[in-house]
Amino acid sequence: MTEEKTKLLIIDDDPKVSWILREGLEDEFDILTASDGVEGIQVASKERPPLILLDIRMPGMNGMEVLKKIKKSDLLADVIMLSGQGETQTVVDCIKLGATEFINKPFDVKEVGLHLQNALRRRQLEKEVRDLKVELQAKSQYESFVGDSLKMQEIKNLVEQVADSELSVLIRGESGTGKEIIARMLHSMSPRRASAFIKVNCAAIPRELLEAELFGYEKGAFTGAHKTKPGRFETANKGTIFLDEIGDMSVELQAKLLQVLEQHEFIRVGGITNIKVDVRIVCATNRDLERAIFDGGFRDDLFYRLNEITVQLPPLRERSEDIPLLVNHFLQKYNSLYKRDFGKISQDCMTAMVRHHWPGNVRQLENLMKQMIVRQDESVVFDMIQSVGETPTAPSPTSRVAMAYHQAIPASATHPLADSSVAVADSYSLKQRLARTIEDEEKRLISEVLKRTNWNRRRAAEMLEISYRSLLYKIKEYRLNEVK
Repeated sequence: MTEEKTKLLIIDDDPKVSWILREGLEDEFDILTASDGVEGIQVASKERPPLILLDIRMPGMNGMEVLKKIKKSDLLADVIMLSGQGETQTVVDCIKLGATEFINKPFDVKEVGLHLQNALRRRQLEKEVRDLKVELQAKSQYESFVGDSLKMQEIKNLVEQVADSELSVLIRGESGTGKEIIARMLHSMSPRRASAFIKVNCAAIPRELLEAELFGYEKGAFTGAHKTKPGRFETANKGTIFLDEIGDMSVELQAKLLQVLEQHEFIRVGGITNIKVDVRIVCATNRDLERAIFDGGFRDDLFYRLNEITVQLPPLRERSEDIPLLVNHFLQKYNSLYKRDFGKISQDCMTAMVRHHWPGNVRQLENLMKQMIVRQDESVVFDMIQSVGETPTAPSPTSRVAMAYHQAIPASATHPLADSSVAVADSYSLKQRLARTIEDEEKRLISEVLKRTNWNRRRAAEMLEISYRSLLYKIKEYRLNEVK
């Protein structure tokens, strides 16, 4: 199969120059020609060549004017100027306007070919750098997704399946569960990842200003509109717009959003012209939209249009087996960010965090880890638990390993002070004694299951109803390999 040649547009009013360049370069390039500036812009707009040879001196629209228009457009072409002798200042001005370089007339065609090949190599290197940046950004978003629980693995698989589609996604879950992380993952894993990701918090912008923020406004549209301003949808063109707290959007504005979803166009505030956009919409909410529809606060047609794919994020209390992974993730992240060297979290502290209710979900845990690392003191965890009046008794019943060992502990074991031998131990702290009891029982249960499965870790993880990675963490934490 013959390799497709790179398009090269030659804009020069001298037919001899165009003929010489065509004869010398047609083996390497797909040659296009134009005899003046107006025709050159028309050909460039239609054919979109990556390389343009442009003469500076032409009747009518000269080369500098053509260059200005090309650079103001979305053509993204490398423009090499063809200049006569004595035009040094003009050449400098063209370079300032964005010309890649210039070639003096008369020229050698082979020299022109070398300049063009250099320009192509430069474009390829710039593309590789852009792709690498996008890849690193995507990797960063992917690594922000922390969780090995069954629910989180299902969500991860769903995101990977739908990321490269154009389907609208509705992300649901309590505040602090990580909805923005999912939205950014969807963008960074999609074909749109090289374009903009624009976030709009619909609850943080006054309702009367949200329309102008989303769709922009024309000059004079309202008091203070001194100039035309594009909205977030225009800024997000070719990319992704993330509408957080979509449930707080007014019903009137919901109708305009529905138009964008269905027709990919809108009108600025105070405008009369339809503006076309190519944007993927991802929304998030912590509200009960079905209830809002029933109460008349949310349009049902918009709900069904947004709800092509739903990602339901569980609260942290329903995946407490992920807490040790999250804690270690934040420990590494903020030790590096704040230039600290906070060591391993103690078992008592980790147990307390695993058993905490976390009404603020992952965001609350993250903020607590920041405090702990900056202050170099894990007592902030116990202070927080005590301040909310929570006594860490039994583990959250939604944690699978917690359910397993909670069922295995005898009733008397949950009350360690009932035994006088325990009461005279080195610590009278009920909180610490309970934490140690739970830790011992968890270690005993995991060890027993490992022995029963002849140390088949995957089978043991299935019996304990936890992820394989979580089990490996527990084996390392309790040093069970040492007693194998």
